[in-house]
Amino acid sequence: MRTTLILLAGLLPGIAFADDTPDKYPDSVLYDKPVEVAPGVYSAIGATQPPTYENAGHNNNLSFVVTGDGVVVINGGASWKLAEALHEEIKAVTDQPVKLVINENGQGHSMLGNSYWASLDVPILAHEDAAKDFLQHEGPSGLESLKSYARENAEGTSIVPPTETFSDRKDIEMGDTRIEVLHLGPAHSPGDTQVWLPDQKVLIAGDIAFSERMPPIFEGTCTSCWIETFEGPLAELGAEKVIPGHGQPTDMATVRHGTVEYLEDLRAKIAEHLENGGDLASAYYVDQSAWEDLDTFEELATKNAGVVFSEMEFE
Repeated sequence: MRTTLILLAGLLPGIAFADDTPDKYPDSVLYDKPVEVAPGVYSAIGATQPPTYENAGHNNNLSFVVTGDGVVVINGGASWKLAEALHEEIKAVTDQPVKLVINENGQGHSMLGNSYWASLDVPILAHEDAAKDFLQHEGPSGLESLKSYARENAEGTSIVPPTETFSDRKDIEMGDTRIEVLHLGPAHSPGDTQVWLPDQKVLIAGDIAFSERMPPIFEGTCTSCWIETFEGPLAELGAEKVIPGHGQPTDMATVRHGTVEYLEDLRAKIAEHLENGGDLASAYYVDQSAWEDLDTFEELATKNAGVVFSEMEFE
């Protein structure tokens, strides 16, 4: 099935399919080499699989913007070595220095690479809730997990918090580029951050948007809030090109399908299950077969159903 989907991707422009290649860029610790998504906007697209030794934890998208007066990096990376490898790719594109790193949330694959950038005295910006989540929860557990699966590729990595936080938004002008760093509302995890380039109509969406792989739903995630944030302030931006947190750069229709339509479908299945008197034990097995071609389906589908049951039981 996977091979068929990959072949179809070349025949159907605009439709992205998952790819489970263990490592697309064997000359680097990065899973794949950065590509220019829009003029001056690059992204190293991570694996759509869970973090493994083979992908070194590069299973999210690591992006950067060349502004004319410095480079802005979006996501610190999952480790020192991933951040260092991304920096090498940046230096191959431009001689401009990295002047800012933006963390898109408080998870390890966004912030553990801060240790590398901090060693270069690069300022690091994150939402206040993401910074708190990283220090209290995601950082310690993420570092232990990294050491377990990445082995030598975890070397040098430590927990380093952002140097600056924001609440709702931060506007940046660098060179000839306007950058809006936004927290549009509750979504995937505390302090979800979106980076909007209004002049290019490019949205570096972070984990509010997924394509190709199933979104994980965490304990405490408000899925109805996630849908409202996506369909309200996020959609109103009018993005023409979207770099999701996970999956290939695409358009709003594609990430809406992979995110909102999945959440709505799962919520509808759980609502029906509750109406029929179903319990948690059987909620894990509501029918999600319509989404089985998404990567991480096997790892996440039943877990997501249980989390949404617990969320909706007392709504």
